[in-house]
Amino acid sequence: MALWRLYYHIVWATKKREPLISHEIENEVYGYLIGKADHLGCIIHAIGGVEDHIHLVISIPPKLSIAECVKSLKGSSGYYYNHSLPNLPQKFIWQEGYGIFSLGGHQLSTAIDYVNNQKIHHLNRTTISLLEQATDLDQPPTHPRTPSSPNTKPVGF
Repeated sequence: MALWRLYYHIVWATKKREPLISHEIENEVYGYLIGKADHLGCIIHAIGGVEDHIHLVISIPPKLSIAECVKSLKGSSGYYYNHSLPNLPQKFIWQEGYGIFSLGGHQLSTAIDYVNNQKIHHLNRTTISLLEQATDLDQPPTHPRTPSSPNTKPVGF
């Protein structure tokens, strides 16, 4: 068995940022993703979000590509939500893209704390803009050190 320590912060949103992850289905959504990740051999260290997007801190084994993992999580969860949750007001669709950031072991606890407190960060407007904009397909990502985005470098990331 190989020894590996790979940590990622992944963010993706619902299509058109529709508020589809209601409080009523949030635990079901997160529970499904945790179970699917476990089936893939991945470890979800934290999962959280708001009505229109989610964040995961995840370890993906080297035998599985990041793209394969995200495709499987998004695709199967969208199918599951649309076929298993009875009272969805509209079809559940994830956006096409996603944002991903690699983490070192020393950054792991900071990322977990950030993801576990998503609702508080959004309520208090203390989100890390780079992590939040990564889910906006209409906006090209900006480099955190460019003059147009001086405050987007995540602290501890």
